[in-house]
Amino acid sequence: MSGKVIIFSAPSGAGKSTVVKHLLGLHPEFEFSVSATSRPPRGQEQDGVEYYFIDAPRFRELIAEDAFVEYEEVYKNRFYGTLKSEVERIWAKGHVIIFDVDVKGGVSLKKYFGDAALSVLIVPPSMRVLEKRLRSRGTDSETAILERLAKAAWELAYADDKFDCKLVNDKLEDTFAHAEALVDAFLCE
Repeated sequence: MSGKVIIFSAPSGAGKSTVVKHLLGLHPEFEFSVSATSRPPRGQEQDGVEYYFIDAPRFRELIAEDAFVEYEEVYKNRFYGTLKSEVERIWAKGHVIIFDVDVKGGVSLKKYFGDAALSVLIVPPSMRVLEKRLRSRGTDSETAILERLAKAAWELAYADDKFDCKLVNDKLEDTFAHAEALVDAFLCE
């Protein structure tokens, strides 16, 4: 099983983190890939747990050293990426890597890992449902919600044919069951 990668991507609010947490609870051989970011820690975030926190100048040096599987400058001087050392660390344990990344990151990871990866795009049943979920969180301003919805529409159009499969997250129990079946089939290949 070592050398395999499972990628879950989705627009914000579609449920990828919920699905990934569920699968991690079922599979002790799975390990979550910790991403690197140039943003500062928020709240109680710890380096090496939620993210590897690397300042923008060092992040650029690591890019020049080809230290990333994939990376993206999401905003000016705000980088996110997957370190090759993180992949090697997890595989050295014989674990399967599971990713919870944005849509562009998911596409980049699938290109990099090819057939060693299962890439799943989690989609909301509709944009209306996604909007309702984002609003019910109570964490974003109206402007942020509208930005997330616009980004989600772009991501869904962009990713339409770039993933191995799509998983509509309508009823959570059904979504969990479908995700489990997809992962089990991939691991048996």
